[in-house]
Amino acid sequence: MIDFSKSSVANLLNLQTLDAKTEQLLHSILLCTHNFFLIYYARIIKFYIFDTMDKNKSIDHQLRATWQAVAKLYNERAAKHDSTMATAFVLLNIDFENGTPSTALGPLMGMEPTSLSRILKNMEDKGAISREKNPEDGRSVIIKLTDYGKEMREVSRQSVIIFNDAIRSNVTDEELGAFFKVTSTINKLIADKMIYQEDKIKKKAV
Repeated sequence: MIDFSKSSVANLLNLQTLDAKTEQLLHSILLCTHNFFLIYYARIIKFYIFDTMDKNKSIDHQLRATWQAVAKLYNERAAKHDSTMATAFVLLNIDFENGTPSTALGPLMGMEPTSLSRILKNMEDKGAISREKNPEDGRSVIIKLTDYGKEMREVSRQSVIIFNDAIRSNVTDEELGAFFKVTSTINKLIADKMIYQEDKIKKKAV
């Protein structure tokens, strides 16, 4: 870092002697110039890094922001029926007539067992589901919908239909096809572990 103290001004400008007024003037000029360039370069950095990133938002930012908006919308809708998006998600994944084994629900929805157990307990307390012994697997139970659960499942199903219809009515088939293609590609890249390849990361870092 450059030393802008008054005692260093003469040395910085290769001058041997300076009277007090001249030294004070030069010191002020140097400080102003230094501050000007700091602000100037800070604005350049902001424009090329932060402003550019804001104009061309990253893919993961768009995915996260969109999903957060969708989740908020679904939760607000579910709250009107004393429910949540997570509960609705479980309802939609339980077979309407025959029920679904408890051990199959977690993998089916990509949900952690502890989170699923908490949701199922809440649903059972509200009378939306019942548990029956699984005749094919003594270690698990069949989660079945009660009459109330079936009603709530239909509410959830209709909410999903309304959402999808609203989106489809505002985008073209080509745009929707491109969207599905992009999301499919992202999922495939992640599943095939093609995002963070150590060899490529090392080469970029060099």
